[in-house]
Amino acid sequence: MRYGGLRALASVLAIAALAAACEKPVASGPPGTQPGMRPGGGENSAAAWAKWGLKPLPAAPHTPDARPLKRRKGAPVPVFSNVPTRDKVVFVTLDDGAEKDPKFVEMLTELKVPVTMFLTDSIIRNDYGYFTRLQALGNHVQNHTMTHPVMRQLGPEGQRQQICGDQKVLTRQYGTAPKLFRPPYGMWNSLTQQAAAECGIEGIVLWTASMQIHDMQYDDPNKRLHPGDVLLAHFRGPAQLKGTTMTEMFANMLKRIQRQGFAVARLEDYLRVR
Repeated sequence: MRYGGLRALASVLAIAALAAACEKPVASGPPGTQPGMRPGGGENSAAAWAKWGLKPLPAAPHTPDARPLKRRKGAPVPVFSNVPTRDKVVFVTLDDGAEKDPKFVEMLTELKVPVTMFLTDSIIRNDYGYFTRLQALGNHVQNHTMTHPVMRQLGPEGQRQQICGDQKVLTRQYGTAPKLFRPPYGMWNSLTQQAAAECGIEGIVLWTASMQIHDMQYDDPNKRLHPGDVLLAHFRGPAQLKGTTMTEMFANMLKRIQRQGFAVARLEDYLRVR
C-alpha cells in the first residue's frame, strides 16, 4: 500500500475519533501489571539506557481520552497503520515470536519500553512461557494467525480458522482475548475483515515503517516518522539477523526513534482496547 493511501486511511480514523464519545482513562494491560505507568519516563533511569548504549527517549504523554478505534455494529473491521494523535509518539510492534532471547526480557524490564506482540502459534508453541514474561511487563499479546500463511490465498473458512484458532490458543495461554490482528506480510482482503470480526477482532494493524537489522524502511519517501505511526519489528536473532542479536536490533530501532524526537507509547492505550 502506498504511503498516501496509509495517510488517507489515518484521516478516516481521525474523523471517527471526533465522532466517538470521549472516555475517562482506564487501566489497560494484562492482569497483574501496572499499566498506568507512563512508558519512557519515571522509573527508567539514564543509567539503564546507558547500559544498552542508548540515550533515554522522551516520556510518553498521558494517554488521551479519545478512542479512535470504535467500530459500528455491522461495519467492517478497520484496517490502519497510524493512530490519529497530535502527541509525538510512535507504537512499537513485534511479530511472529521466533527468537526468545532472555536478554531482551532484561532489556524491556530495565527500559520499560512498551511493545505490542503479534504472535503466531506454530512459532511460539515451543515456549509459550517466554512471552508470559514479556506480558507481565504490561505488554499485550495480539493475533498473528496459527501458521503465518498469506491470508489472501485462503478462502473464508481458511481465514477464519487461522484467526480464530490463534485467538483460542492465545486466550488460553495468556488470559485475555486479543483484540487486534496483523495479517502475515501485511496482506489482507475483505474476507480477512469478515473473519476477523467473527473471531472477536476490533482492528487490523499494519505499519508505516519496519526495522531491519541496522536501518528502518519507511513508507514515507522522506524517511520520517509521524505522530501515531505503527512501527514493525520481529522477534529475530543472530540466525536471521546476520549475527546481530535481538537486543542490538532493538537498540538500533530505539536510536532511530530517539533521533527524531519521538516517545514510544502503548498502542492499546491509545486505541482503548483491552
